[in-house]
Amino acid sequence: MTLLSASDICVRDGTALLLEPLSLSLEPGQPVVLMGETGSGKSLMAQTLMGTLPAGLRASGRVTVGTRKLDPARPRDFRPLWGREIGVLPQEPWLSLDPLMRARGQVAEAHRFVRGLPRGEAMRRADADLSRLDLSPAAGRYPYELSGGMAQRVAIAAARAGGARLVIADEPTKGLDAARRDEVAAMLLDGMGTDGGLLVITHDIALARMIGGRMIVLRSGAIVEEGATRDILHAPKAPYTRALLQADPQGWPQRRNGGLSGRSVVEARGLAVGRGGRTLVSDIELALPRGGILGVTGPSGCGKSTLGDVLLGLVEPAAGRVMRETGGRPHSFQKLYQDPVAAFPPHRTLGQTLRDLVGIGGDAGFEALLARLGLDPILLTRRPGGVSCGELQRISLMRALLRRPAFLFADEPTSRLDPLTQQKMIALLSDVAETEGTAILLVSHDLALVRATADRVLDLGARPEAVQAA
Repeated sequence: MTLLSASDICVRDGTALLLEPLSLSLEPGQPVVLMGETGSGKSLMAQTLMGTLPAGLRASGRVTVGTRKLDPARPRDFRPLWGREIGVLPQEPWLSLDPLMRARGQVAEAHRFVRGLPRGEAMRRADADLSRLDLSPAAGRYPYELSGGMAQRVAIAAARAGGARLVIADEPTKGLDAARRDEVAAMLLDGMGTDGGLLVITHDIALARMIGGRMIVLRSGAIVEEGATRDILHAPKAPYTRALLQADPQGWPQRRNGGLSGRSVVEARGLAVGRGGRTLVSDIELALPRGGILGVTGPSGCGKSTLGDVLLGLVEPAAGRVMRETGGRPHSFQKLYQDPVAAFPPHRTLGQTLRDLVGIGGDAGFEALLARLGLDPILLTRRPGGVSCGELQRISLMRALLRRPAFLFADEPTSRLDPLTQQKMIALLSDVAETEGTAILLVSHDLALVRATADRVLDLGARPEAVQAA
Protein backbone atom coordinates (compact mmCIF):
# COMPACT_ATOMS: atom_id res chain seq x y z
CA MET A 1 0.00 0.00 0.00
CA THR A 2 1.20 3.52 -0.80
CA LEU A 3 2.51 5.08 2.40
CA LEU A 4 2.04 8.71 1.41
CA SER A 5 0.39 10.36 -1.56
CA ALA A 6 0.49 14.11 -2.24
CA SER A 7 -1.50 15.51 -5.17
CA ASP A 8 -1.47 18.99 -6.72
CA ILE A 9 0.35 20.59 -3.81
CA CYS A 10 0.61 24.38 -4.22
CA VAL A 11 2.06 26.99 -1.86
CA ARG A 12 1.19 30.69 -2.06
CA ASP A 13 2.41 33.84 -0.39
CA GLY A 14 -0.65 36.04 -0.84
CA THR A 15 -1.24 35.99 -4.58
CA ALA A 16 2.33 34.90 -5.43
CA LEU A 17 2.64 31.21 -6.38
CA LEU A 18 5.77 29.80 -4.72
CA LEU A 19 5.21 26.11 -5.51
CA GLU A 20 3.34 25.06 -8.63
CA PRO A 21 1.14 21.92 -8.53
CA LEU A 22 3.43 19.09 -7.44
CA SER A 23 2.49 15.46 -6.89
CA LEU A 24 4.50 12.61 -5.44
CA SER A 25 4.04 9.29 -3.67
CA LEU A 26 6.14 7.28 -1.26
CA GLU A 27 6.03 3.54 -1.74
CA PRO A 28 7.44 1.00 0.76
CA GLY A 29 11.20 0.63 0.31
CA GLN A 30 11.43 3.13 -2.57
CA PRO A 31 13.04 6.47 -1.60
CA VAL A 32 12.30 9.75 -3.37
CA VAL A 33 14.90 12.53 -3.77
CA LEU A 34 13.89 16.18 -4.23
CA MET A 35 16.73 18.21 -5.75
CA GLY A 36 17.03 21.79 -6.92
CA GLU A 37 18.71 25.08 -6.19
CA THR A 38 18.02 27.03 -3.03
CA GLY A 39 14.59 28.67 -3.09
CA SER A 40 13.27 26.17 -5.64
CA GLY A 41 10.51 24.95 -3.32
CA LYS A 42 12.04 21.75 -1.90
CA SER A 43 11.64 22.70 1.75
CA LEU A 44 8.20 24.20 1.11
CA MET A 45 7.06 20.78 -0.07
CA ALA A 46 8.44 19.13 3.07
CA GLN A 47 6.85 21.75 5.33
CA THR A 48 3.50 21.23 3.59
CA LEU A 49 3.67 17.47 4.17
CA MET A 50 4.41 18.10 7.86
CA GLY A 51 1.95 20.96 8.38
CA THR A 52 4.76 23.33 9.39
CA LEU A 53 4.70 26.08 6.75
CA PRO A 54 5.79 29.52 8.04
CA ALA A 55 3.02 31.91 9.02
CA GLY A 56 1.65 33.81 6.06
CA LEU A 57 2.11 31.00 3.53
CA ARG A 58 -0.90 29.00 2.39
CA ALA A 59 -0.95 25.46 0.97
CA SER A 60 -3.56 23.63 -1.07
CA GLY A 61 -3.92 20.17 -2.58
CA ARG A 62 -4.49 16.70 -1.13
CA VAL A 63 -2.35 14.51 1.15
CA THR A 64 -3.07 10.91 2.11
CA VAL A 65 -1.02 9.09 4.76
CA GLY A 66 -2.01 5.44 4.75
CA THR A 67 -5.79 5.64 4.90
CA ARG A 68 -5.91 9.08 6.51
CA LYS A 69 -6.87 11.96 4.18
CA LEU A 70 -5.50 15.39 5.10
CA ASP A 71 -6.03 18.95 3.89
CA PRO A 72 -2.76 20.96 3.62
CA ALA A 73 -4.77 24.11 4.31
CA ARG A 74 -5.46 22.72 7.83
CA PRO A 75 -1.93 22.18 9.22
CA ARG A 76 -3.18 21.33 12.73
CA ASP A 77 -4.56 18.06 11.37
CA PHE A 78 -1.00 16.86 10.71
CA ARG A 79 0.19 17.20 14.32
CA PRO A 80 -1.04 13.79 15.58
CA LEU A 81 1.22 12.18 12.96
CA TRP A 82 4.44 13.86 14.12
CA GLY A 83 7.00 11.37 15.35
CA ARG A 84 4.58 8.45 15.26
CA GLU A 85 3.81 8.15 11.54
CA ILE A 86 5.94 10.90 9.98
CA GLY A 87 9.38 11.79 11.29
CA VAL A 88 11.33 14.82 10.09
CA LEU A 89 15.09 15.35 10.07
CA PRO A 90 15.30 19.14 10.15
CA GLN A 91 17.54 21.32 8.06
CA GLU A 92 18.39 23.40 11.14
CA PRO A 93 19.22 21.22 14.16
CA TRP A 94 19.38 24.26 16.45
CA LEU A 95 15.65 24.79 15.93
CA SER A 96 14.74 21.21 16.89
CA LEU A 97 17.05 20.58 19.85
CA ASP A 98 16.13 21.69 23.37
CA PRO A 99 18.97 24.03 24.48
CA LEU A 100 18.44 23.00 28.12
CA MET A 101 18.63 19.23 27.56
CA ARG A 102 21.70 17.08 27.07
CA ALA A 103 22.07 15.04 23.88
CA ARG A 104 21.35 11.65 25.47
CA GLY A 105 18.14 12.90 27.08
CA GLN A 106 16.85 14.36 23.81
CA VAL A 107 17.14 11.02 22.02
CA ALA A 108 15.83 9.04 24.99
CA GLU A 109 12.79 11.33 25.28
CA ALA A 110 11.60 10.29 21.80
CA HIS A 111 12.07 6.61 22.61
CA ARG A 112 10.15 7.00 25.86
CA PHE A 113 7.26 9.32 25.02
CA VAL A 114 6.75 8.68 21.31
CA ARG A 115 7.71 5.02 21.01
CA GLY A 116 6.46 4.27 24.55
CA LEU A 117 9.51 2.43 25.94
CA PRO A 118 10.29 2.24 29.68
CA ARG A 119 12.81 4.81 30.90
CA GLY A 120 15.72 2.39 31.29
CA GLU A 121 15.21 0.87 27.85
CA ALA A 122 14.81 4.34 26.33
CA MET A 123 18.19 5.39 27.76
CA ARG A 124 19.85 2.22 26.48
CA ARG A 125 18.41 2.77 23.01
CA ALA A 126 19.59 6.39 23.07
CA ASP A 127 23.13 5.28 23.96
CA ALA A 128 23.09 2.81 21.06
CA ASP A 129 21.82 5.44 18.63
CA LEU A 130 24.50 7.94 19.65
CA SER A 131 27.20 5.29 19.50
CA ARG A 132 26.21 4.35 15.96
CA LEU A 133 26.77 7.96 14.88
CA ASP A 134 30.07 8.14 16.80
CA LEU A 135 28.52 10.53 19.33
CA SER A 136 29.07 8.66 22.59
CA PRO A 137 31.45 11.37 23.93
CA ALA A 138 28.74 13.96 23.25
CA ALA A 139 25.98 12.17 25.20
CA GLY A 140 26.33 14.43 28.24
CA ARG A 141 26.73 17.71 26.35
CA TYR A 142 24.23 20.47 25.70
CA PRO A 143 23.55 21.61 22.09
CA TYR A 144 25.64 24.77 22.51
CA GLU A 145 28.64 22.56 23.35
CA LEU A 146 28.38 20.65 20.05
CA SER A 147 29.83 21.46 16.64
CA GLY A 148 27.37 22.04 13.82
CA GLY A 149 27.95 18.56 12.43
CA MET A 150 27.55 16.93 15.84
CA ALA A 151 24.30 18.81 16.48
CA GLN A 152 23.02 17.65 13.10
CA ARG A 153 23.72 14.02 13.99
CA VAL A 154 22.03 14.35 17.41
CA ALA A 155 18.95 15.79 15.68
CA ILE A 156 18.95 12.83 13.28
CA ALA A 157 19.13 10.33 16.13
CA ALA A 158 16.30 12.08 18.00
CA ALA A 159 14.04 12.23 14.95
CA ARG A 160 14.56 8.56 14.13
CA ALA A 161 13.93 7.45 17.72
CA GLY A 162 10.14 7.80 17.49
CA GLY A 163 9.87 4.85 15.10
CA ALA A 164 7.90 6.60 12.33
CA ARG A 165 7.62 4.58 9.12
CA LEU A 166 7.77 7.74 6.98
CA VAL A 167 10.84 9.97 7.24
CA ILE A 168 11.28 13.36 5.59
CA ALA A 169 14.96 14.35 5.64
CA ASP A 170 15.52 18.01 4.75
CA GLU A 171 19.21 18.51 3.84
CA PRO A 172 20.24 15.87 6.40
CA THR A 173 23.97 15.97 5.61
CA LYS A 174 24.71 19.68 5.32
CA GLY A 175 27.94 20.57 7.06
CA LEU A 176 29.04 16.93 7.39
CA ASP A 177 32.27 15.50 5.98
CA ALA A 178 32.12 12.67 3.43
CA ALA A 179 32.47 9.88 6.00
CA ARG A 180 29.64 11.26 8.16
CA ARG A 181 27.51 11.85 5.08
CA ASP A 182 27.88 8.20 4.09
CA GLU A 183 26.95 7.09 7.61
CA VAL A 184 23.79 9.19 7.58
CA ALA A 185 22.81 7.86 4.13
CA ALA A 186 23.24 4.30 5.36
CA MET A 187 21.22 5.07 8.50
CA LEU A 188 18.36 6.53 6.46
CA LEU A 189 18.25 3.56 4.09
CA ASP A 190 18.52 1.03 6.92
CA GLY A 191 15.70 2.78 8.79
CA MET A 192 13.50 2.71 5.70
CA GLY A 193 14.09 -1.00 5.11
CA THR A 194 11.58 -2.70 2.81
CA ASP A 195 8.37 -1.36 4.37
CA GLY A 196 9.19 2.25 5.24
CA GLY A 197 9.08 5.49 3.23
CA LEU A 198 11.86 8.03 2.75
CA LEU A 199 11.79 11.52 1.19
CA VAL A 200 15.23 13.16 1.01
CA ILE A 201 15.55 16.84 0.13
CA THR A 202 19.10 17.69 -0.84
CA HIS A 203 21.44 19.61 -3.09
CA ASP A 204 24.23 17.11 -2.32
CA ILE A 205 24.80 15.10 -5.51
CA ALA A 206 26.80 12.41 -3.72
CA LEU A 207 24.01 11.90 -1.16
CA ALA A 208 21.39 11.69 -3.93
CA ARG A 209 23.48 9.03 -5.67
CA MET A 210 23.68 6.95 -2.47
CA ILE A 211 19.95 7.27 -1.72
CA GLY A 212 18.90 6.25 -5.23
CA GLY A 213 15.20 5.57 -5.86
CA ARG A 214 13.35 8.23 -7.81
CA MET A 215 14.28 11.89 -8.25
CA ILE A 216 12.27 15.07 -8.80
CA VAL A 217 14.24 18.16 -9.90
CA LEU A 218 12.67 21.52 -9.02
CA ARG A 219 13.38 25.01 -10.26
CA SER A 220 11.48 28.13 -9.18
CA GLY A 221 8.69 26.01 -7.73
CA ALA A 222 8.13 23.87 -10.84
CA ILE A 223 9.25 20.37 -11.87
CA VAL A 224 11.86 20.38 -14.65
CA GLU A 225 12.71 16.68 -14.65
CA GLU A 226 11.77 13.46 -12.87
CA GLY A 227 12.66 9.80 -13.14
CA ALA A 228 15.01 7.22 -11.68
CA THR A 229 17.75 8.95 -9.67
CA ARG A 230 20.45 6.85 -11.33
CA ASP A 231 19.25 7.75 -14.83
CA ILE A 232 19.01 11.50 -14.12
CA LEU A 233 22.48 11.65 -12.55
CA HIS A 234 24.00 9.62 -15.39
CA ALA A 235 22.23 11.32 -18.32
CA PRO A 236 20.16 14.38 -17.36
CA LYS A 237 17.74 15.56 -20.05
CA ALA A 238 16.90 19.07 -18.87
CA PRO A 239 19.56 21.78 -19.46
CA TYR A 240 18.98 23.04 -15.92
CA THR A 241 19.70 19.61 -14.42
CA ARG A 242 22.90 19.33 -16.48
CA ALA A 243 24.05 22.75 -15.27
CA LEU A 244 23.26 21.78 -11.67
CA LEU A 245 25.37 18.62 -11.88
CA GLN A 246 28.24 20.30 -13.73
CA ALA A 247 28.59 22.90 -10.96
CA ASP A 248 29.95 20.29 -8.54
CA PRO A 249 33.24 21.52 -6.96
CA GLN A 250 35.06 18.45 -8.28
CA GLY A 251 35.14 20.15 -11.69
CA TRP A 252 36.08 23.68 -10.59
CA PRO A 253 39.35 25.23 -11.86
CA GLN A 254 42.03 25.93 -9.28
CA ARG A 255 42.37 29.47 -7.88
CA ARG A 256 45.49 31.29 -9.10
CA ASN A 257 46.56 34.54 -7.48
CA GLY A 258 50.14 33.94 -6.40
CA GLY A 259 49.64 32.36 -3.00
CA LEU A 260 49.86 33.80 0.52
CA SER A 261 52.42 36.58 0.76
CA GLY A 262 52.58 40.16 1.99
CA ARG A 263 51.69 41.81 5.29
CA SER A 264 49.57 39.61 7.55
CA VAL A 265 46.12 40.57 8.75
CA VAL A 266 46.20 37.74 11.30
CA GLU A 267 48.95 35.36 12.44
CA ALA A 268 49.10 32.42 14.84
CA ARG A 269 52.19 31.04 16.54
CA GLY A 270 52.27 27.79 18.52
CA LEU A 271 48.48 27.94 18.71
CA ALA A 272 46.37 25.32 20.49
CA VAL A 273 42.56 25.48 20.55
CA GLY A 274 39.95 23.55 22.51
CA ARG A 275 36.42 23.41 23.87
CA GLY A 276 35.13 22.35 27.27
CA GLY A 277 38.62 21.83 28.65
CA ARG A 278 39.59 19.45 25.82
CA THR A 279 42.35 20.39 23.36
CA LEU A 280 41.22 19.82 19.79
CA VAL A 281 44.35 20.75 17.85
CA SER A 282 47.74 22.17 18.82
CA ASP A 283 50.96 23.71 17.44
CA ILE A 284 49.27 25.64 14.63
CA GLU A 285 51.42 28.08 12.66
CA LEU A 286 49.75 30.33 10.09
CA ALA A 287 49.86 33.77 8.51
CA LEU A 288 47.02 35.23 6.44
CA PRO A 289 47.67 38.42 4.44
CA ARG A 290 45.28 40.79 2.71
CA GLY A 291 43.68 39.16 -0.30
CA GLY A 292 44.65 35.67 0.81
CA ILE A 293 42.31 32.73 1.25
CA LEU A 294 43.25 30.04 3.77
CA GLY A 295 41.09 26.93 3.61
CA VAL A 296 40.50 24.80 6.71
CA THR A 297 39.00 21.35 6.38
CA GLY A 298 38.62 18.19 8.43
CA PRO A 299 35.94 15.98 10.01
CA SER A 300 33.09 17.27 12.14
CA GLY A 301 34.21 18.20 15.66
CA CYS A 302 37.94 18.44 14.85
CA GLY A 303 38.18 22.14 15.78
CA LYS A 304 37.67 23.99 12.47
CA SER A 305 35.10 26.48 13.78
CA THR A 306 36.89 26.85 17.10
CA LEU A 307 40.09 27.81 15.29
CA GLY A 308 38.25 30.58 13.45
CA ASP A 309 36.69 31.84 16.68
CA VAL A 310 40.14 31.96 18.31
CA LEU A 311 41.58 33.95 15.39
CA LEU A 312 38.67 36.40 15.71
CA GLY A 313 39.17 36.72 19.46
CA LEU A 314 35.81 35.21 20.34
CA VAL A 315 37.47 32.30 22.18
CA GLU A 316 40.71 32.31 24.13
CA PRO A 317 43.46 29.99 22.83
CA ALA A 318 44.50 27.03 24.96
CA ALA A 319 48.14 27.90 24.18
CA GLY A 320 50.17 30.10 21.85
CA ARG A 321 49.28 33.54 20.60
CA VAL A 322 47.35 35.36 17.88
CA MET A 323 48.48 38.64 16.31
CA ARG A 324 45.88 40.77 14.53
CA GLU A 325 46.30 43.82 12.31
CA THR A 326 45.60 47.05 14.17
CA GLY A 327 44.47 50.50 13.08
CA GLY A 328 41.75 49.33 10.70
CA ARG A 329 38.08 50.29 10.45
CA PRO A 330 35.73 49.40 13.32
CA HIS A 331 34.22 45.95 12.92
CA SER A 332 36.85 45.03 10.31
CA PHE A 333 36.98 41.44 11.64
CA GLN A 334 33.75 39.65 10.70
CA LYS A 335 32.26 36.16 10.98
CA LEU A 336 29.90 34.43 8.56
CA TYR A 337 28.11 32.01 10.86
CA GLN A 338 27.60 28.32 10.08
CA ASP A 339 23.98 28.50 11.30
CA PRO A 340 22.45 31.70 9.92
CA VAL A 341 19.09 31.10 11.61
CA ALA A 342 20.77 31.55 14.99
CA ALA A 343 22.58 34.70 13.82
CA PHE A 344 19.51 36.84 12.96
CA PRO A 345 16.97 38.38 15.34
CA PRO A 346 13.86 36.26 14.72
CA HIS A 347 11.21 38.97 15.15
CA ARG A 348 12.64 41.65 12.82
CA THR A 349 12.49 41.68 9.05
CA LEU A 350 15.71 40.98 7.22
CA GLY A 351 15.53 44.40 5.60
CA GLN A 352 15.45 46.10 8.99
CA THR A 353 18.53 44.17 10.12
CA LEU A 354 20.52 44.97 6.97
CA ARG A 355 19.53 48.63 6.84
CA ASP A 356 20.69 49.05 10.44
CA LEU A 357 24.18 48.29 9.13
CA VAL A 358 23.83 50.83 6.33
CA GLY A 359 22.87 53.41 8.93
CA ILE A 360 26.11 52.89 10.85
CA GLY A 361 28.44 52.90 7.88
CA GLY A 362 27.91 49.58 6.11
CA ASP A 363 27.29 50.99 2.64
CA ALA A 364 29.41 48.73 0.41
CA GLY A 365 27.03 48.59 -2.56
CA PHE A 366 23.76 47.43 -0.98
CA GLU A 367 21.76 47.05 -4.20
CA ALA A 368 24.70 45.61 -6.16
CA LEU A 369 25.33 42.94 -3.49
CA LEU A 370 21.65 42.05 -3.44
CA ALA A 371 21.69 41.48 -7.20
CA ARG A 372 24.99 39.64 -7.29
CA LEU A 373 23.84 37.20 -4.62
CA GLY A 374 20.68 36.50 -6.63
CA LEU A 375 18.38 37.73 -3.85
CA ASP A 376 14.89 38.98 -4.62
CA PRO A 377 14.32 42.31 -2.76
CA ILE A 378 10.96 40.95 -1.55
CA LEU A 379 12.90 38.61 0.77
CA LEU A 380 13.91 41.63 2.84
CA THR A 381 10.27 42.15 3.83
CA ARG A 382 10.25 38.77 5.58
CA ARG A 383 11.57 37.54 8.90
CA PRO A 384 14.33 34.89 9.05
CA GLY A 385 11.81 32.06 9.42
CA GLY A 386 10.07 33.09 6.19
CA VAL A 387 12.93 32.42 3.77
CA SER A 388 14.81 29.28 2.82
CA CYS A 389 18.04 28.45 4.64
CA GLY A 390 19.99 28.89 1.41
CA GLU A 391 18.54 32.36 0.95
CA LEU A 392 19.33 33.21 4.57
CA GLN A 393 22.91 32.02 4.12
CA ARG A 394 23.37 34.42 1.20
CA ILE A 395 21.81 37.26 3.21
CA SER A 396 24.33 36.45 5.95
CA LEU A 397 27.16 36.94 3.47
CA MET A 398 25.64 40.22 2.35
CA ARG A 399 25.47 41.41 5.95
CA ALA A 400 29.16 40.61 6.48
CA LEU A 401 30.31 42.22 3.22
CA LEU A 402 28.40 45.44 3.94
CA ARG A 403 31.06 46.12 6.60
CA ARG A 404 33.90 45.81 4.02
CA PRO A 405 35.88 43.54 6.38
CA ALA A 406 39.67 43.24 6.45
CA PHE A 407 39.28 39.66 7.73
CA LEU A 408 36.30 37.36 7.18
CA PHE A 409 35.90 34.01 8.90
CA ALA A 410 33.52 32.12 6.59
CA ASP A 411 32.31 29.11 8.57
CA GLU A 412 30.77 26.54 6.18
CA PRO A 413 29.41 29.41 4.03
CA THR A 414 27.85 27.15 1.38
CA SER A 415 26.59 24.21 3.45
CA ARG A 416 22.96 25.06 2.64
CA LEU A 417 23.49 25.93 -1.02
CA ASP A 418 22.96 23.95 -4.19
CA PRO A 419 25.96 23.54 -6.55
CA LEU A 420 24.97 26.44 -8.84
CA THR A 421 24.41 28.95 -6.04
CA GLN A 422 27.46 27.64 -4.17
CA GLN A 423 29.66 28.28 -7.21
CA LYS A 424 28.37 31.87 -7.49
CA MET A 425 28.87 32.54 -3.77
CA ILE A 426 32.43 31.21 -3.75
CA ALA A 427 33.20 33.25 -6.88
CA LEU A 428 31.98 36.35 -5.00
CA LEU A 429 34.18 35.55 -1.99
CA SER A 430 37.20 35.10 -4.27
CA ASP A 431 36.43 38.39 -6.01
CA VAL A 432 36.12 40.19 -2.67
CA ALA A 433 39.54 38.83 -1.68
CA GLU A 434 41.12 40.05 -4.91
CA THR A 435 39.40 43.42 -5.36
CA GLU A 436 38.86 44.48 -1.72
CA GLY A 437 41.94 42.83 -0.24
CA THR A 438 39.83 40.95 2.31
CA ALA A 439 41.68 38.09 4.02
CA ILE A 440 39.40 35.06 4.20
CA LEU A 441 39.50 32.01 6.45
CA LEU A 442 37.30 29.50 4.60
CA VAL A 443 36.11 26.55 6.70
CA SER A 444 34.41 23.70 4.88
CA HIS A 445 34.00 19.94 5.07
CA ASP A 446 34.19 19.86 1.25
CA LEU A 447 37.84 19.22 0.44
CA ALA A 448 37.31 19.66 -3.32
CA LEU A 449 35.77 23.10 -2.76
CA VAL A 450 38.58 24.17 -0.43
CA ARG A 451 41.34 22.99 -2.75
CA ALA A 452 39.79 24.82 -5.72
CA THR A 453 39.26 28.06 -3.79
CA ALA A 454 42.08 28.53 -1.27
CA ASP A 455 45.71 29.55 -1.69
CA ARG A 456 46.70 27.22 1.14
CA VAL A 457 44.88 24.36 2.87
CA LEU A 458 45.02 23.45 6.56
CA ASP A 459 43.68 19.90 6.95
CA LEU A 460 42.87 19.25 10.61
CA GLY A 461 41.80 15.70 9.83
CA ALA A 462 45.18 14.55 8.49
CA ARG A 463 47.52 16.59 10.60
CA PRO A 464 50.93 15.78 12.06
CA GLU A 465 51.67 16.81 15.61
CA ALA A 466 52.63 20.28 14.37
CA VAL A 467 50.19 21.86 11.91
CA GLN A 468 51.17 24.37 9.25
CA ALA A 469 49.23 25.71 6.28
CA ALA A 470 50.63 23.99 3.20
